Amino acid sequence: MDISLNLSSPQDVASEIANRAKQRRLEANLTQSGLAARAQVSLGTLKQFERTGKSSLEFLIAIAFALGAEQEFEGLFPPKPHRSIEDVISKPVRIRGRRK
Repeated sequence: MDISLNLSSPQDVASEIANRAKQRRLEANLTQSGLAARAQVSLGTLKQFERTGKSSLEFLIAIAFALGAEQEFEGLFPPKPHRSIEDVISKPVRIRGRRK
């Protein structure tokens, strides 16, 4: 089932990701300590993540691998599609952002 995200803040997104991870953990019949051991993360950090949604990116990736959800990251930050052939030919690829 695909659930659309209609969220209003980064905290909403973090909380929703934590809820989904918890659901995956429960569907896999894992306890918090079981998942923490499988992902090689601390139990306290996992509990805080499930409660608040706060985590580091490395932690989140470790949890995703432990739950078999690492492929979910492939769709994150996809390249923008080109609108015309001129976009492909004329625009050099930027390496750094502009100064303000």
